Amino acid sequence: MKVAEGCERLSLNQITTKGWSLEEAVRGCVDAGIPAIGLWRDKVAEAGLARAARLCRDAGVAVSSLCRGGFLTAGDETARRAAFADNLAAIEEAAELGTDTLVLVVGGLPSGSRDLVGARHQVADMMGELAPHAGDFGVRLAIEPLHPMFCADRAVVSTLGQALDLAEAHPAEQVGVVVDSYHVWWDPELEQQVARAGAGDRIASYQVCDWTLPLPADALLGRGHVGDGHIDFGWLTDRVAEAGYEGWIEVELFNEQVWNTPGEQTLATLKERHRTHLVRR
Repeated sequence: MKVAEGCERLSLNQITTKGWSLEEAVRGCVDAGIPAIGLWRDKVAEAGLARAARLCRDAGVAVSSLCRGGFLTAGDETARRAAFADNLAAIEEAAELGTDTLVLVVGGLPSGSRDLVGARHQVADMMGELAPHAGDFGVRLAIEPLHPMFCADRAVVSTLGQALDLAEAHPAEQVGVVVDSYHVWWDPELEQQVARAGAGDRIASYQVCDWTLPLPADALLGRGHVGDGHIDFGWLTDRVAEAGYEGWIEVELFNEQVWNTPGEQTLATLKERHRTHLVRR
């Protein structure tokens, strides 16, 4: 495929064009000259794992990541073993798709629980079980810290520092972290923690979107296009580059308005914003 000028590191996270099938998203990337895609497991399942891998391979579109594994916190042993089995499956899917990055959203508090410390211990224990399996398949578990407003229901890991504390218990080739602009931009320790992640070769993915206001009723859907909000992407991208990260820059947007926009138009915006805000000169 012919890559659009200035977009050599750009990746479309598939959720950004939620209404497209996997085949449509891959074709959209080819037509737009976007060289990589971050796949979602539900879309892969719809297409079939082997077919999904073949579609990307035949189109010459790299798979930057697979979203997502995780949700490792559970209220009982049955649920815990089910979560473990699901993550083993996700590891194997990532390997089949040709990506070495499985994004983990670690999970919130188990239903009815207020034991935040215990939930975080569950995550650490489960990582200890999963990491060797990931290594066997050449896949790295990429822990994604989420903004603290998602702590109760989605991720008891809220800062890059917390994610690194978990990751550093394992070899760097088995466990890394995701630097997601939306979730970490506010952190007063961000500069130090990005540098720490780089020193340990722990940055598995750099995901971008902007923090826009007002937040919608469903805060999950509040992500804006790069450049539409409050994040200083020049500063953040420079810090990530200084940390040694040279991989894909993956645009991940949860936004009803974006989802209701024709996919071709969304991809054109992604390219323009990437060139304007993320290509460092």
